[in-house]
Amino acid sequence: MDYKKQIIKFNPNNEQEGQDKKIILDYIEEFPQNILSRENKFAHITSSGFIMNKAMDKVLMVHHNIRNTWAWTGGHVDGDTDFLHVAVKEAKEETGINAVTALTKNIVSIDILPVYGHVRRNKYVSAHLHLSIAYILIASEKEVLIVKEDENSDVSWFSVDRFTEDFFDVRDVYLYNKLINRAKQTNNNNNNSD
Repeated sequence: MDYKKQIIKFNPNNEQEGQDKKIILDYIEEFPQNILSRENKFAHITSSGFIMNKAMDKVLMVHHNIRNTWAWTGGHVDGDTDFLHVAVKEAKEETGINAVTALTKNIVSIDILPVYGHVRRNKYVSAHLHLSIAYILIASEKEVLIVKEDENSDVSWFSVDRFTEDFFDVRDVYLYNKLINRAKQTNNNNNNSD
């Protein structure tokens, strides 16, 4: 299935996702030549994996160098139209885990995320938007974790009750709790269909 059809197939659960889905689809129509590339300096598609343990009570996070905060894994698709493949690849690269599976092959969240101006590899990157496509990934807490020093300074499992404004920015609290709830709902649906 091509990437645009996957986005069209995604069923928004709230007004934010409905609006963001519409804008992303409009942007794909407007910029088909570079929407999958950083060549589009204003907005481009990214793919992220929200990594949870099998019990769904912990999330694997990385301490992001540029944002200077704990964050989920993910990255630019750089022309790859298999967004799930990108999410899994980034999860492995950023955390060191080897065995990771998708809870579902379907997109679980669509979000437009702001990226503020910053320096990366001694070059200034202007503020822009990430048109974020997200998946829930499952990994074992027994996996050996490795820091990818050019991108993060730590990797750690977080209990799901830690995703509050005491530890995260209000926008991240919204996003991560949405993903936690979506993961639990998807897991329940998968178990009930067995």
